[in-house]
Amino acid sequence: MSNRGDSILVLGIGNLLWADEGFGVRCAEALQAGWSLPDNVNILDGGTQGLYLLPYVTEARHLIVFDAIDYGLEPGTLKVIEGDDVPRFMGAKKMSLHQTGFQEVLSSAMLMDGLPESLVLIGVQPKELEDYGGSLRPEVRARLPEALQIALYKLRSWGVEPVAIEAAEDASPLNLNDYEAGRPDEEAACRIGDDRFLARMAEGHPTDVEL
Repeated sequence: MSNRGDSILVLGIGNLLWADEGFGVRCAEALQAGWSLPDNVNILDGGTQGLYLLPYVTEARHLIVFDAIDYGLEPGTLKVIEGDDVPRFMGAKKMSLHQTGFQEVLSSAMLMDGLPESLVLIGVQPKELEDYGGSLRPEVRARLPEALQIALYKLRSWGVEPVAIEAAEDASPLNLNDYEAGRPDEEAACRIGDDRFLARMAEGHPTDVEL
Protein backbone atom coordinates (compact mmCIF):
# COMPACT_ATOMS: atom_id res chain seq x y z
CA MET A 1 0.00 0.00 0.00
CA SER A 2 1.65 3.22 -1.14
CA ASN A 3 -1.19 5.70 -0.59
CA ARG A 4 -1.56 5.51 3.17
CA GLY A 5 0.33 8.72 3.81
CA ASP A 6 0.83 9.31 7.51
CA SER A 7 -2.38 7.59 8.67
CA ILE A 8 -2.29 6.10 12.16
CA LEU A 9 -4.71 3.62 13.71
CA VAL A 10 -4.99 3.16 17.47
CA LEU A 11 -7.03 0.05 18.11
CA GLY A 12 -8.47 -1.28 21.36
CA ILE A 13 -9.60 -4.89 21.10
CA GLY A 14 -11.32 -7.14 23.60
CA ASN A 15 -14.65 -7.64 25.33
CA LEU A 16 -15.88 -5.27 28.05
CA LEU A 17 -18.18 -7.95 29.45
CA TRP A 18 -15.42 -10.30 30.58
CA ALA A 19 -13.44 -8.42 33.22
CA ASP A 20 -9.81 -7.87 32.18
CA GLU A 21 -10.68 -8.72 28.55
CA GLY A 22 -11.88 -5.13 28.38
CA PHE A 23 -8.43 -3.58 28.92
CA GLY A 24 -7.80 -2.75 25.27
CA VAL A 25 -11.15 -1.08 24.76
CA ARG A 26 -10.79 0.92 27.99
CA CYS A 27 -7.37 2.17 26.84
CA ALA A 28 -8.82 3.37 23.54
CA GLU A 29 -11.67 5.09 25.40
CA ALA A 30 -9.28 6.83 27.77
CA LEU A 31 -7.08 8.05 24.92
CA GLN A 32 -10.10 9.40 23.06
CA ALA A 33 -11.46 11.14 26.17
CA GLY A 34 -8.21 12.66 27.38
CA TRP A 35 -6.33 13.77 24.28
CA SER A 36 -6.98 15.81 21.18
CA LEU A 37 -5.28 14.25 18.15
CA PRO A 38 -4.97 15.32 14.51
CA ASP A 39 -7.24 13.99 11.79
CA ASN A 40 -4.70 11.44 10.58
CA VAL A 41 -5.05 9.52 13.87
CA ASN A 42 -8.05 7.21 14.09
CA ILE A 43 -8.93 5.73 17.50
CA LEU A 44 -11.15 2.68 17.14
CA ASP A 45 -12.97 0.40 19.57
CA GLY A 46 -12.34 -2.85 17.73
CA GLY A 47 -14.15 -5.01 20.25
CA THR A 48 -14.22 -8.59 18.94
CA GLN A 49 -14.91 -7.73 15.30
CA GLY A 50 -12.15 -9.83 13.74
CA LEU A 51 -11.92 -9.56 9.96
CA TYR A 52 -14.25 -6.56 9.90
CA LEU A 53 -11.18 -4.61 11.07
CA LEU A 54 -9.14 -5.52 8.00
CA PRO A 55 -9.95 -2.37 5.94
CA TYR A 56 -8.93 -0.13 8.85
CA VAL A 57 -5.65 -1.98 9.36
CA THR A 58 -4.66 -1.99 5.69
CA GLU A 59 -5.33 1.75 5.40
CA ALA A 60 -2.96 2.59 8.26
CA ARG A 61 0.72 3.34 7.97
CA HIS A 62 1.23 2.94 11.73
CA LEU A 63 -0.77 0.73 14.10
CA ILE A 64 -1.00 0.65 17.89
CA VAL A 65 -3.00 -2.17 19.48
CA PHE A 66 -4.13 -2.26 23.10
CA ASP A 67 -5.11 -5.68 24.42
CA ALA A 68 -5.10 -8.09 27.34
CA ILE A 69 -2.39 -10.64 26.53
CA ASP A 70 -1.33 -13.85 28.24
CA TYR A 71 2.38 -13.27 28.66
CA GLY A 72 2.62 -15.86 31.42
CA LEU A 73 3.64 -13.10 33.83
CA GLU A 74 2.28 -11.63 37.04
CA PRO A 75 -1.22 -10.11 36.68
CA GLY A 76 -1.03 -6.46 35.78
CA THR A 77 2.37 -6.74 34.06
CA LEU A 78 2.54 -4.41 31.06
CA LYS A 79 4.63 -5.45 28.07
CA VAL A 80 5.22 -3.94 24.64
CA ILE A 81 5.79 -5.98 21.48
CA GLU A 82 6.84 -4.29 18.24
CA GLY A 83 7.38 -4.93 14.55
CA ASP A 84 7.38 -8.42 13.08
CA ASP A 85 7.01 -9.92 16.55
CA VAL A 86 3.41 -8.67 16.83
CA PRO A 87 1.77 -11.08 14.32
CA ARG A 88 3.92 -13.97 15.50
CA PHE A 89 3.23 -13.26 19.16
CA MET A 90 -0.54 -12.94 18.75
CA GLY A 91 -0.58 -16.17 16.78
CA ALA A 92 1.31 -18.08 19.46
CA LYS A 93 -0.34 -16.59 22.54
CA LYS A 94 -4.04 -16.64 21.69
CA MET A 95 -6.07 -16.28 24.85
CA SER A 96 -9.56 -15.80 23.42
CA LEU A 97 -11.55 -15.88 20.20
CA HIS A 98 -11.02 -12.18 19.50
CA GLN A 99 -7.28 -12.75 19.34
CA THR A 100 -7.80 -15.59 16.87
CA GLY A 101 -9.79 -13.11 14.78
CA PHE A 102 -7.17 -10.40 14.98
CA GLN A 103 -4.40 -12.82 14.06
CA GLU A 104 -6.40 -13.49 10.88
CA VAL A 105 -6.60 -9.74 10.26
CA LEU A 106 -2.82 -9.39 10.44
CA SER A 107 -2.27 -12.46 8.29
CA SER A 108 -4.72 -11.21 5.67
CA ALA A 109 -3.14 -7.75 5.66
CA MET A 110 0.24 -9.36 5.13
CA LEU A 111 -1.04 -11.38 2.15
CA MET A 112 -2.52 -8.19 0.67
CA ASP A 113 0.78 -6.36 1.15
CA GLY A 114 -1.21 -4.08 3.41
CA LEU A 115 0.45 -4.60 6.78
CA PRO A 116 1.23 -1.25 8.46
CA GLU A 117 4.86 -0.17 8.40
CA SER A 118 4.92 0.13 12.19
CA LEU A 119 3.21 -2.30 14.57
CA VAL A 120 3.04 -1.80 18.33
CA LEU A 121 1.19 -4.11 20.71
CA ILE A 122 0.67 -2.72 24.22
CA GLY A 123 -0.61 -5.59 26.32
CA VAL A 124 -1.35 -6.29 29.95
CA GLN A 125 -1.31 -9.63 31.72
CA PRO A 126 -4.92 -10.19 32.87
CA LYS A 127 -5.86 -11.42 36.32
CA GLU A 128 -9.47 -12.47 35.74
CA LEU A 129 -11.40 -13.31 32.60
CA GLU A 130 -14.12 -15.66 33.87
CA ASP A 131 -16.30 -12.91 35.29
CA TYR A 132 -19.25 -12.07 33.06
CA GLY A 133 -20.29 -8.46 33.54
CA GLY A 134 -17.19 -7.77 35.61
CA SER A 135 -14.83 -4.85 35.25
CA LEU A 136 -11.07 -4.51 35.20
CA ARG A 137 -9.31 -5.86 38.25
CA PRO A 138 -7.35 -3.25 40.26
CA GLU A 139 -3.95 -4.57 39.13
CA VAL A 140 -4.99 -4.23 35.49
CA ARG A 141 -6.85 -0.95 35.76
CA ALA A 142 -3.80 0.60 37.46
CA ARG A 143 -1.80 0.09 34.26
CA LEU A 144 -4.11 2.20 32.09
CA PRO A 145 -2.13 5.45 32.58
CA GLU A 146 1.19 3.77 31.76
CA ALA A 147 -0.28 2.12 28.66
CA LEU A 148 -1.52 5.52 27.47
CA GLN A 149 1.88 7.12 28.05
CA ILE A 150 3.54 4.43 25.94
CA ALA A 151 1.03 5.05 23.14
CA LEU A 152 1.54 8.83 23.38
CA TYR A 153 5.31 8.35 23.17
CA LYS A 154 4.92 6.28 20.00
CA LEU A 155 2.55 8.84 18.50
CA ARG A 156 5.06 11.61 19.14
CA SER A 157 7.79 9.52 17.50
CA TRP A 158 5.58 9.46 14.39
CA GLY A 159 5.27 13.24 14.35
CA VAL A 160 1.97 13.58 16.24
CA GLU A 161 1.57 16.24 18.92
CA PRO A 162 -1.18 15.09 21.33
CA VAL A 163 -2.89 17.88 23.27
CA ALA A 164 -4.40 17.11 26.67
CA ILE A 165 -8.05 18.09 26.99
CA GLU A 166 -10.26 18.61 29.98
CA ALA A 167 -12.12 15.40 30.64
CA ALA A 168 -15.80 15.64 29.78
CA GLU A 169 -18.53 13.70 31.53
CA ASP A 170 -19.22 10.50 29.61
CA ALA A 171 -22.95 9.75 29.63
CA SER A 172 -22.54 6.31 28.10
CA PRO A 173 -23.87 3.43 30.22
CA LEU A 174 -20.56 1.68 29.50
CA ASN A 175 -18.50 4.48 31.01
CA LEU A 176 -15.96 2.69 33.22
CA ASN A 177 -16.88 4.31 36.54
CA ASP A 178 -20.64 4.03 35.96
CA TYR A 179 -20.24 0.48 34.70
CA GLU A 180 -18.52 -0.55 37.91
CA ALA A 181 -20.83 1.41 40.20
CA GLY A 182 -23.96 -0.04 38.61
CA ARG A 183 -23.04 -3.67 39.02
CA PRO A 184 -24.96 -5.64 41.69
CA ASP A 185 -22.96 -7.25 44.47
CA GLU A 186 -22.03 -10.94 44.42
CA GLU A 187 -25.05 -11.96 46.50
CA ALA A 188 -27.41 -10.45 43.95
CA ALA A 189 -25.64 -11.40 40.71
CA CYS A 190 -23.65 -14.51 39.88
CA ARG A 191 -20.13 -13.76 38.68
CA ILE A 192 -19.17 -16.80 36.59
CA GLY A 193 -22.50 -18.23 35.41
CA ASP A 194 -25.54 -19.68 37.12
CA ASP A 195 -24.92 -23.36 37.96
CA ARG A 196 -28.61 -24.20 37.55
CA PHE A 197 -28.69 -22.75 34.08
CA LEU A 198 -25.41 -24.35 33.02
CA ALA A 199 -26.51 -27.74 34.31
CA ARG A 200 -29.81 -27.59 32.41
CA MET A 201 -27.98 -26.52 29.27
CA ALA A 202 -25.76 -29.59 29.59
CA GLU A 203 -28.86 -31.77 29.88
CA GLY A 204 -30.26 -30.32 26.68
CA HIS A 205 -32.99 -28.14 28.27
CA PRO A 206 -31.83 -24.57 27.59
CA THR A 207 -35.14 -22.71 28.03
CA ASP A 208 -36.96 -24.18 31.01
CA VAL A 209 -34.87 -23.02 33.95
CA GLU A 210 -36.66 -21.16 36.74
CA LEU A 211 -34.22 -18.59 38.08
